[in-house]
Amino acid sequence: MDEHTQEFAETFTSFLRQAMEQMPAPAEGLTPFGELVRQHLGADVTEIPSVEQVIASHRLVDADLALVALAEPSGATPVGVTGSHMRDQAPLPELIKGPQHAQFAPGPVDYVSVPDGPDSVRRVMSFGVYLLHWEGAPIVALQRAARPERGRGHASIEVLAADSELASRFLLEHGRLMLSLSVLRGQVLSFTGNEYGSNAAGATFLPRPQVAADDVVLAPGVLETVARHVVGMGEQREALLAAGQHLKRGVLLYGPPGTGKTLTVRHLLSRTPGTTAVLLTGTSIRFITEAAELARAMQPAIVVLEDVDLVAMERGMFGPQPLLFAVLDALDGLDGDADVAFVLTTNRVEVLERALAERPGRVDLAVEIALPDDEARRRLFRRYAEGLQFSDEALAAAAERAEGTTGSFAKELVRRAVLTAAEAGRAVSDADLAEALDGLLAGSAQLTRRLLGGAGDSEPEEGTEVLQHGEGDWVAYAPASGMTFTRTTSHPG
Repeated sequence: MDEHTQEFAETFTSFLRQAMEQMPAPAEGLTPFGELVRQHLGADVTEIPSVEQVIASHRLVDADLALVALAEPSGATPVGVTGSHMRDQAPLPELIKGPQHAQFAPGPVDYVSVPDGPDSVRRVMSFGVYLLHWEGAPIVALQRAARPERGRGHASIEVLAADSELASRFLLEHGRLMLSLSVLRGQVLSFTGNEYGSNAAGATFLPRPQVAADDVVLAPGVLETVARHVVGMGEQREALLAAGQHLKRGVLLYGPPGTGKTLTVRHLLSRTPGTTAVLLTGTSIRFITEAAELARAMQPAIVVLEDVDLVAMERGMFGPQPLLFAVLDALDGLDGDADVAFVLTTNRVEVLERALAERPGRVDLAVEIALPDDEARRRLFRRYAEGLQFSDEALAAAAERAEGTTGSFAKELVRRAVLTAAEAGRAVSDADLAEALDGLLAGSAQLTRRLLGGAGDSEPEEGTEVLQHGEGDWVAYAPASGMTFTRTTSHPG
């Protein structure tokens, strides 16, 4: 170390020593951070209880926006806390008057980037404190994010004020601002879990679909019926409420796979800009309670439960599966004047029918999305072949041969025809369409047809009663659903 460096080090050390000597001695038992809080509140902070408000992890951005809005008028800026690896788990009173080995002190604020839209993120305070003034009085507000890896599955805000009623009013205003400033309102969302437990890890923002009515090929009147119930009631909310009618509604879309249930849902979402929508499917249906609570807060709202039969297995001696109970409770838990529409889809209505019938009023409209008839298949083939050089005659013939298939089948058929032509290095033709159709209708492609949503040549479901049969043929009745299944191998010549 040279002479100048040595001199600087000695001078800097002397400066630090004098600065520490001139610092006011902290009150007995307070941490350095606690002394900062005491000076701000001007009271004995060891005698003031803190008030904590639990916040769902997917509402952290809303909480941050609300807290920033409350702190802005007094010009307060956040401060962090250092001193122990457990600082983010310690309650606010412990940060103020902590153990000797954890001298919590002011430090840098912790931040995390959180999505606040389909294509945007916001820097949010994940652990930090505002020393602000509100209603002319000092308040301390600590915000922390969820830490599921440490057993903390929710976010929270803790408030400290000399007047406990002031703290309560502050939290009420914070909650009001969370609603009015929410980034979730009017968005399309889904919930995702995490590997540390069953708590919601957060909301995933999805782009709002853009599906025109002409893109949804269903039997005449079906789409209009569904849209009137889901969208039309919301558009007439004031007239309905004035007449004493309820707004909460439930719609069940049922039918074979690939017939257009999901596309119908996407069309409903495209027709309701500004409406908050929560999409739950598969394992995410376990977040139905959180979805219903969010829908209640952000109404008008739509909650979509896709493939709900996956959570409603066969009844046993102890009744439905617990998750089905949660779904039914969510349908029933909102007040009738809540502008919330529940849309359920299923490929196996027989699994749900009895449970829904035994708790009437949860679903007030059930609509079958059936296999397309001849005219619907022709429309589907024309839609997926748009812009390609197929003749009308070839498309009509293909649609006629493809009886019992769905839109998924038509879409895959056209793709295979285009692929065949591309491999041959030429434009697609009617012959390519016919060749692709031959392949999909071949006996070896039976499973493929079923996976594409076609009626297929499946065996009757387990538990069905075979009514009559011949060589290779059968007719069966499923008592749970009241549905009849047939298979005929002989065809008129």
